[in-house]
Amino acid sequence: MSEIKVASRYAKSLLELSVEKNQLEAVMADVHQLLSVASENRDFVLMLHSPIVSADKKIKILKILFGKTANPITITFFEIVTRKNRSDVLLTTANEFLRQYNLHKGIQVAEVTTTLPLTADLKKSFIEIVNEISGLDKVELVEKINKDLIGGFVLKVNDKLLDDSLSNKLRILRLRFGQRYFVKTY
Repeated sequence: MSEIKVASRYAKSLLELSVEKNQLEAVMADVHQLLSVASENRDFVLMLHSPIVSADKKIKILKILFGKTANPITITFFEIVTRKNRSDVLLTTANEFLRQYNLHKGIQVAEVTTTLPLTADLKKSFIEIVNEISGLDKVELVEKINKDLIGGFVLKVNDKLLDDSLSNKLRILRLRFGQRYFVKTY
């Protein structure tokens, strides 16, 4: 079975259990913490993927890192997944859990890339655009800054991409000039 299918099933069961036990927000915080540790520590990610490190050692490491602050549901989940020798899908499961959580809560995550930080008016405009595209009322806007855009913006909502940047317009012009539509004058 593919990694994303496994992660999707694990994430779904974790989400359903945490909703059933009324611990969704606590589990969500734990998932954010797991992803944060993974983004800051490459060795942690390598350890999760390593077939050499035993499941017992991985569980001990996970309990040391998350045992004091994490919800018992999350710790038990980490333990079950690791005992099944699937610790390599924990991070993919965490990302899938975030996606399913947003779906459950009706939150649309959109990514906007600009050359400068957004003003309050621009944020409001982007949120309205995302509302129109997705049909969801709650919008979480992730802002990124990329100086290579020169100007304009790139808005990504799910699999839709709205690229209104100067660098994209210049690239399109370059392609058109590359087609060499010249008129011969005599």
